[in-house]
Amino acid sequence: FPPNGSGVHENGSSPLAADYLERHAIPKKRPNSVRNDRAMLQNIILPKVGRKKVVAITRRDIESIHVAMRDRPYQANRVLALLSKMFNLAISWQWRTDNPAKGMERYDEDKRDRYLTDDELRRLYDVLDSSPNQRAANAIRLQLLTGARLGEVLKAEWKEIDFDRGVWTKPSHHTKRKRTQHLPLGPQALALLSAMREVSAPELPFLFPGDASGKPLQEIKKFWRSTMNEAGIAHYRRHDNRHTFASHLVSGGLSLEIIGRLLGHTNPATTKRYAHLADDPLRAAATRFGEKIEGLRSGKEAEIVQLPKR
Repeated sequence: FPPNGSGVHENGSSPLAADYLERHAIPKKRPNSVRNDRAMLQNIILPKVGRKKVVAITRRDIESIHVAMRDRPYQANRVLALLSKMFNLAISWQWRTDNPAKGMERYDEDKRDRYLTDDELRRLYDVLDSSPNQRAANAIRLQLLTGARLGEVLKAEWKEIDFDRGVWTKPSHHTKRKRTQHLPLGPQALALLSAMREVSAPELPFLFPGDASGKPLQEIKKFWRSTMNEAGIAHYRRHDNRHTFASHLVSGGLSLEIIGRLLGHTNPATTKRYAHLADDPLRAAATRFGEKIEGLRSGKEAEIVQLPKR
């Protein structure tokens, strides 16, 4: 996207794409998000419209890219969001006066509701307990016990853990929303962390030190694949551990507000995907009164078991 005139930079990149990365993505987004943006630009966007002037890009150009990806709705929507952001920046830089991607309809995306059943949780923990790689196993355990993102877990440092108060303070540069989060830890998570602390080298700052000196553990993909195979669990990603954490808590009667705070959601709408799971404790409460009515009608009054107060 040359802003005016013709051509691309000597390295083959478009001025708008390059400026988007250098001025916005790299200083403001997480490294993984920057990698995703680069891949979308290099593999999808630039081959289609990279040599056009910014002012010459039309809504039809954007639609053509989006329609060509209709079999990949999630990625198509991410590409559309990236283009929209880039053209908003182009407007602020006075390269053009409108955004050709604005208001374009996104494809419907099926939200994943995959979480572990009680039986799958037991099988997973059996495999983790028997694994020779307890460093990676502990990372999975901590993610399950806190609902944290795996990246937050792997980058965590001991100075973030307050054992006296039972709080994990995630620094803003580790969280998705770039906000410091104070996460209360349950006794099980604290017990896990205490056991890890006892065997960790005092000079190492990270909970999960990596193989490279001075860096945390970077990735556990191979460990995760082998663990899932051994546990007999299919179609379940590492990120789904957050869904497991949230889903079981909601099913147990905790409010969506509390779940959202534990997960670090800043928008309440994000947590509402779990709302349907709150039906079980509500149905159980309604059933108790129904049983009371049945008991009265049959002459055998049934007691309503008191629900715990919150």
